[in-house]
Amino acid sequence: MSFWTDGGNAEDPKRNFRFKVSIGGFADANAKKASEEADDQLVWYAKKVQKPNFTTAESKHVFMGHTFYWPGKTEWQEITLTLVDPVTPNASGILYNIVQNSGFVIPAKDRLITQGKQKSVLSLGAFSIEQINSDGVTIEKWELKNPFIKKISFSDLDYENDDLTTIDIGIRYDWATCATGLVDGALPYFNANKGQGQFS
Repeated sequence: MSFWTDGGNAEDPKRNFRFKVSIGGFADANAKKASEEADDQLVWYAKKVQKPNFTTAESKHVFMGHTFYWPGKTEWQEITLTLVDPVTPNASGILYNIVQNSGFVIPAKDRLITQGKQKSVLSLGAFSIEQINSDGVTIEKWELKNPFIKKISFSDLDYENDDLTTIDIGIRYDWATCATGLVDGALPYFNANKGQGQFS
């Protein structure tokens, strides 16, 4: 519509294909510098990802012919990340290492280690989803708090299917924060009351 292009400083609307996913646990363990390690956190083989969603429970009270509602507990929903599985880096191998570092071991009578939340969160590392504009500048950034892998599903192999091999990963987290809108070239955290701050 014309109002998106009216004026000299009008911005394009957000586009679904302009995004990037960064996961700390996917960084190359052999990175020599912190800057290189940060670059390696970018999962360039991500195919699609859900943004964080939440639902709020409700309590109902009926009085005479009227119904009234009160908000209850808020729960953040699991998201799914779909990856293409390249040969290098080997996404399957990276995920297997993350699961092992979370505490999963092959069953044996002398192996008493089990998975724990702290190990699972540290193994996956920081998880962020960024929408970018046509210049590659981040205009919205979601950060998942205490994320860990809940589910991994590999695509089926099929002689009649020449699609790229993919992996669906279910990510559970406690809550998420959202930074949106550039202020002096940086992203503030959104606050519905003040326009800035933290949304969680």
